Amino acid sequence: MSKLNNLQDVYLNELRDLYNMETQLTKALPRIAKSVSHPELKTAIENHLRETEHHVERLEQVFELAGQKVRGKKCTAMEGILEEGSTLMSMDINDNALDAAIIGNAQKVEHYEIASYGTVRSWARQLGFDDQAELLEETLSEEKAANEKLTQLATELINEEASQGESAFEMSHDGFEGSSRSRSRR
Repeated sequence: MSKLNNLQDVYLNELRDLYNMETQLTKALPRIAKSVSHPELKTAIENHLRETEHHVERLEQVFELAGQKVRGKKCTAMEGILEEGSTLMSMDINDNALDAAIIGNAQKVEHYEIASYGTVRSWARQLGFDDQAELLEETLSEEKAANEKLTQLATELINEEASQGESAFEMSHDGFEGSSRSRSRR
């Protein structure tokens, strides 16, 4: 790993992390959309995939404005969050409960992105890269809106539907094993 000598080095390093993060998401979101059952959640994820593709393009513009080659640096944090989501999708889980769990995982993604974009936007401003800061602010606003949409879907629809099923704890105490409404996701 090369030495980061100043804020500009740290800024470029974080841009590379963001670039990899967004490209990981463009690969993961189609699989996630296929796993959800609620049509509004599926639409929200598909819409966010298109936004994420634009985020990649914006980051490419930021690299160009910075006079840097477009390249990513493995974002292990996003890799971990996405792995948690993959684990959820592979479990034997009720469709409604899975949708609620996917929203929770997606909000982890959004919160990480919001923190990351907020940081690099602030650094860009500090460094006097106002044109780059504007592009980063645009993406930050979209990430915040995506998080708000997920919150709305969870609180107004999906969490209520997920709470209607009998919990495994309740079933095990009633002498039942497993759930007739669950399905395997392999």
